[in-house]
Amino acid sequence: MKKITLLLAFLLALSSCAKRETRNMLTSGDYDGAIINAVNGLQGNKNTKGKQDYVYMLEEAFAKAGERDLRNIATWFKDANPRNLEQIYDTYINLNKRQEMIRPLLPLKLLKEGRDAKFPFSDYSDQIVSSKNALAKYLYDNSKALLATKDKMSFRRAYDDLVYLNQLSPNFKDVSQLIETAKFKGTDFVNVYTKNETNMVIPVRLQDDLLDFSTYGLNDKWTVYHSNKVKGIDYDYGMIVNFRQINISPEQVKEKEFQKEKQIKDGVKNLVDANGNVVKDSLGNPIKVDNLKTVSISIYEFAQFKACQVTAKVDYIDFKSNQLIDTFPLASEFTFNHIYSRYKGDKRACEQDYYPNFDRRAVPFPSNEQMVYDTGEDLKGKLKTIISRNKFRKI
Repeated sequence: MKKITLLLAFLLALSSCAKRETRNMLTSGDYDGAIINAVNGLQGNKNTKGKQDYVYMLEEAFAKAGERDLRNIATWFKDANPRNLEQIYDTYINLNKRQEMIRPLLPLKLLKEGRDAKFPFSDYSDQIVSSKNALAKYLYDNSKALLATKDKMSFRRAYDDLVYLNQLSPNFKDVSQLIETAKFKGTDFVNVYTKNETNMVIPVRLQDDLLDFSTYGLNDKWTVYHSNKVKGIDYDYGMIVNFRQINISPEQVKEKEFQKEKQIKDGVKNLVDANGNVVKDSLGNPIKVDNLKTVSISIYEFAQFKACQVTAKVDYIDFKSNQLIDTFPLASEFTFNHIYSRYKGDKRACEQDYYPNFDRRAVPFPSNEQMVYDTGEDLKGKLKTIISRNKFRKI
């Protein structure tokens, strides 16, 4: 019984909070928020006494919301600015949507007054159709005017408007074709290529990997990167990866010798006392202990080493003005390390994780070309970071 009482108290408090929130929305002018709250509050048994507050607030919010919307529409029509057409259309849609939200709840009783709550509905279908047609015509005409300019930002605005128009009125005139035109005209095309300012040959496959932008995932809505120029495209920007210096160290083999000692268990033996007598347990059996012995090893370690460092810079070029926009440093290093070892003595004196070195042998050093190529993965990662952080056009 106590639990039921607490639950009822909790539900009453929750209901009170919801009504207070709805009232605050109504008094602050958030009529649609108040309507949504009231409609939610009237779900279930809508005509109970406890839900009367919601009915009153819903009636008031609906009347005030409709009056405000129709006043705004009248003002926008007087203004005669075509930019208001979208607001007019959206407002008619909202007027209708609001009615359809309330319609399933009707009739709603006001018990004290002995009447039904008043929700004067209107048929907005003609206004919705006419405002939609006017908006569609404006979007179409304005987009065509924007496409007739030479400004990329205008092309992009035309694209967004045409996409919206296509959602508003599918298959409207030649909108699909105009969308493709706006997309193409609004796109920044970037030609990416490399320059070799070093005295060494840059591996072709490294250049191909760096310029394979399909693996970068960097193309965005308005920027496309091409490593090979495409006929018919007037490129806006260039991105040049200038290789400045390549340093490759000599092939080195470093040798060192070191010793290790370790105590290891080598079976068991009888425990003896200070006098050399065997110690026995309570049953007369000899007590056994680990037989420890010291083993040693001499290790001859060989370390093969070769390093390559590639330094470059990334230049952003504006092809329209033929001006350098910005320059970013790019550098990467790759090292070849191979360790193998020989030993004399007992291998058990060495840590087990060192054992694989004893199974290795000397290997051929990678060629200079391979060393340069092996810097590629790191170079690609750093190049991607540069491009991600530094867009050609700030929007």
